[in-house]
Amino acid sequence: MKNDLLINRHIGITPQDEETMLRKIGVSSLDELIDKTIPSNIRLDKPLDLPEPMTEYEFAGHIAQLASKNKLYTTYIGMGWYGTITPAVIQRNVFENPVWYTSYTPYQTEVSQGRLEALMNFQTAVCDLTGMPLANCSLLDEGTAAAEAVTMMYALRSRAQQKEGANTVFVDESIFPQTLAVMTTRAIPQGIRLTVGRYNEMELTPDIFACVVQYPNASGNVEDYRSFVEKAHAAGCKVAVAADILSLALLTPPGEWGADIVFGSTQRLGTPMFYGGPSAAYFATRDEYKRNMPGRIIGWSRDKYGKLCYRMALQTREQHIKREKATSNICTAQALLATMAGFYAVYHGQEGIRNIAERIHSITVFLEKAISKLGFRQQNTQYFDTLRFALPDNLSAQQIRTIALSKEVNLRYFDNGDVGFSIDETTDIAAVNVLLSIFTIAAEQDWHKITSIPDSSILQDSIKRKTPFLTHEIFCLYHTETEMMRYIKRLDRKDISLAHSMISLGSCTMKLNAAAEMLPLSRPEFMNIHPFVPEDQAEGYHELINNLSDELKVITGFAGVSLQPNSGAAGEYTGLRVIRAYLESIGQGHRNKILIPASAHGTNPASAIQAGFTTVTCACDEHGNVDMADLRAKAEENRSDLAALMITYPSTHGIFETEIVEICKIIHDCGAQVYMDGANMNAQVGLTSPGFIGADVCHLNLHKTFASPHGGGGPGVGPICVASHLVPFLPGHHMFGNAANEVSSAPYGSAGILPITYGYIRMMGAEGLTRATKIAILNANYLAACLNDTYGIVYRGANGFVGHEMILECRKIHEETGISENDIAKRLMDYGYHAPTLSFPVHGTLMIEPTESESLAELDNFVQVMLSIWNEIQEVKDGTADKTDNVLVNAPHPEYEVVADQWDHCYSRTKAAYPTENVRENKFWINVARVDNTLGDRKLLPTRYGTFE
Repeated sequence: MKNDLLINRHIGITPQDEETMLRKIGVSSLDELIDKTIPSNIRLDKPLDLPEPMTEYEFAGHIAQLASKNKLYTTYIGMGWYGTITPAVIQRNVFENPVWYTSYTPYQTEVSQGRLEALMNFQTAVCDLTGMPLANCSLLDEGTAAAEAVTMMYALRSRAQQKEGANTVFVDESIFPQTLAVMTTRAIPQGIRLTVGRYNEMELTPDIFACVVQYPNASGNVEDYRSFVEKAHAAGCKVAVAADILSLALLTPPGEWGADIVFGSTQRLGTPMFYGGPSAAYFATRDEYKRNMPGRIIGWSRDKYGKLCYRMALQTREQHIKREKATSNICTAQALLATMAGFYAVYHGQEGIRNIAERIHSITVFLEKAISKLGFRQQNTQYFDTLRFALPDNLSAQQIRTIALSKEVNLRYFDNGDVGFSIDETTDIAAVNVLLSIFTIAAEQDWHKITSIPDSSILQDSIKRKTPFLTHEIFCLYHTETEMMRYIKRLDRKDISLAHSMISLGSCTMKLNAAAEMLPLSRPEFMNIHPFVPEDQAEGYHELINNLSDELKVITGFAGVSLQPNSGAAGEYTGLRVIRAYLESIGQGHRNKILIPASAHGTNPASAIQAGFTTVTCACDEHGNVDMADLRAKAEENRSDLAALMITYPSTHGIFETEIVEICKIIHDCGAQVYMDGANMNAQVGLTSPGFIGADVCHLNLHKTFASPHGGGGPGVGPICVASHLVPFLPGHHMFGNAANEVSSAPYGSAGILPITYGYIRMMGAEGLTRATKIAILNANYLAACLNDTYGIVYRGANGFVGHEMILECRKIHEETGISENDIAKRLMDYGYHAPTLSFPVHGTLMIEPTESESLAELDNFVQVMLSIWNEIQEVKDGTADKTDNVLVNAPHPEYEVVADQWDHCYSRTKAAYPTENVRENKFWINVARVDNTLGDRKLLPTRYGTFE
């Protein structure tokens, strides 16, 4: 009997706690609660068929063994992924720090100022390097950014272009193949046509509305696109440029030669390759296009007393508000990796980054000269870090490959027989000597060891960067490790994360990200592998991926899995693309409507539109269930055109709908598919499954149910699981000869964080996973019982219980007292808590999801806090507290206000700052007062240089 399993560390409730909670709920056992919560006709009749759980110690040995099967060769493949040096101060204090990786997307501005500043640094660095005035705070990867650029330019077509039906994007042929593949997947369902050719030979016909080029291009050549951009603009076309962010330290930035959009990856700014991801893509554009821009934007604002602060700006563009009219379906981005890239820019500054770029370029110049003397013909006239050689007639690429592999080196092999390589930040004298030896041996000549490389450049003056970058003082102050460490610490002290208290965000599943799951990510064997290495060099990754895929099939009850989607929204999109491909294969491609309940998360309709469908909304009844009469009517009305139903289960209202099997049957009887949104899978695992219920496809949020951290807004992973008839249509990848439905630049998306979920499943086992689900439901029902007589619960299931989350009623409070759900959310910050989900899915309410990881002590403390706030509300109601000057409408109370000499409120400082004894013992001091939510939208200031004056 193993007593040291993760189940005992991950789950916060003891058997003794369980008895106390069950009494409060009013049931005799946990099984009775589950029986009354989940419909009997969807309950699994046997345990999940998963391997026996490992202890944390056993898993550490197992994951080390898997890691050892990955071969760490020196890789010069390039193509969007490069060796980089993650500064240890950033790896230790950000990447491996739970304050940074367990925080949530910074919607609650007042308790997110640290990571908001870090993301503002990222945006500023991107704007400076690209020469553009506006950047977002990351996208999923370079391919996705390219696809988003195409979608954005399509939306920006002139009236004349829209009237004439201009629907073609010209793409230069020298673009990374994975970027073209993802653009193609996303363009087709939107009616956008891609035409590929040479930028300097193409003719701009009236059907072309945009162009995409790469800088330096896929072969490594630096093209001067100035005249091409002028020609495109004269023809009414927008131009998007995929740019190597590090090269822009030396090359004229695209913003200076007229680009409308600049996008790419910041991976080489200190983020390991991770076998393809995660890393932060960047996206920059002109200020006039800000309302069409995808992704989140950080901007300046002020708090109620005028103090400068940060907030997420222009949120009305986002899917959770705009739904089917959103600019994008993006929800999760890559906040943690963007934070790291921003800190990399802060740590190195302008001089440091320029030195890194110049050193890379000097090595490349040296190698070109040396290798050309051996009879190889270098093809790039202007380059930054990449050389492409045509081989002598007596030599083949295979001969070079054999020599290179014998020296544990991966080069790039072009389809026409050319051989190339991309130099990176990690390349040193020893590596240069090995590279030279490969080509010298191939040329059958003598090799002479070199000991130094002179500074040199071959860049023409016309393409050299002449403007400074990273000139803000933030990029000048923190170049020693001591100062950098303290700066990072100053920022993380401003944010609430799971390291401080429970984050009860409904629909977000902010559970424990166990250290034993996280530790493997720092192993070099997982960090430093390029996604395009030969498969025998990544056997450990492949074994892990295959094992994890098999486990997810068992958990979901499905036949196939794709791990490629790198966010939940990307998973939604992928599932819908798979459905479309299947319908087309059986002659049903005309089906173009998606039925979506009104309670659905905004990504559902946004993803449906992105996938080329139109949406039909189905009503919910007064109990929060899908209105069965309306569902039947809508399904029948659209019978011949219905492609799928998108449904979340348990519902976004937090309940297990009893009619779910009948709902699936109604849809299937129409010839359509059932897409189950896996956002609430944390209430299913081990007790039921999408496949058992009758769905055809689901996506999973590994950053919710399966213990991968949220990272302040990413990275996420959104794998899809499908029934057998959909397996042939799962995403392929051009590296495997099939780019159909490719949705990510890398074959396995964000492979680098898969060890977290793999560890969670292997250490929890079937029994642990099932108990986690039961305790998540127990904890939610306990909170519902504790708060029912005060706030009240909006929706309950058929037997009077909630699922794993509940919606707290706040609308009556507002009617009676003027105190809003937002006031309650802000007041929670004074007590040291992040707010629950605000006004979603029901306006004027709070949605709470405690997860299984919280202890009874933490749950009771949260209840005490909520009841204390309830009493504060009653004081407003009965006139004890002033309606316009009370602790709720003035919340949160920042430290600088509480300690000021002047106090202008009619209640005490103690009531404001120390409302309970627990708060006094563990006070989280807030940095800013309530932030102005409109100032930063009226005047968007997206860089550190911004000013309201």
